[in-house]
Amino acid sequence: MGGRQVLAARRLLAEALDGELPEHERVLAARSVVAELGSPDRLLELTAELASGEGDPDGCARLSYRHVLGFDKLLLIDGGPHHMLRAHLWHAGRGAIGKEDIHNHRSPLASYVVRGRLAMELYAPRESGGIEADRYRESLADKSADWLLEPTGPARLHLTQVAEYAAGSTYALPAHTLHRAWCDTAEPTVTLFLETGSGRREHTDVFTAAGPHPGSVPKVPLDVADYLAELDALAELLRST
Repeated sequence: MGGRQVLAARRLLAEALDGELPEHERVLAARSVVAELGSPDRLLELTAELASGEGDPDGCARLSYRHVLGFDKLLLIDGGPHHMLRAHLWHAGRGAIGKEDIHNHRSPLASYVVRGRLAMELYAPRESGGIEADRYRESLADKSADWLLEPTGPARLHLTQVAEYAAGSTYALPAHTLHRAWCDTAEPTVTLFLETGSGRREHTDVFTAAGPHPGSVPKVPLDVADYLAELDALAELLRST
């Protein structure tokens, strides 16, 4: 189920994240691991190995897709309930439904910026003032795994932090942290994204000021040929970094 780089990555992820950890320790462990695996040389070797067909291309392709927030989401290592390691390829100016959305996640996460630059804003709820937004509960459909968006009423948020992450930067967030991120440069941005999977919530919270969202957004997986081609293109991009 993998060549040397795939097996080494699986071993590192299992040693750091399998087992029970308090959330703050899990966030720190995830940040350390993603920084180690995201170093350009190591990620290039892992990506090139996966592009050659190592690992689980069939399974990973089924969980890789074009995200509505404007980036390609390529699953590299599927650690089942414990962790999932993905490469995110951000394209400036791309994004359709929800590109301005503020959201949180189902589990703690960490990300390493391999090339390019991301901007990020953090938010918190408030009783009055701040930003008016519509709140949705986002979940996954049982059979299709499409995104389901259930409106839950109006909300107010306030901006708590603005950050910029250049190549070589890492960030890590607990599951409930409200945020939004986007590509902050004209060049393609690559991030290595680690979803820890521990204690996953059944839904996430989505806030938008951009108007009503449809009740369901299709999640269209890549086929194996497209998945391998995307990995090969990512490897070429990393070689040029």
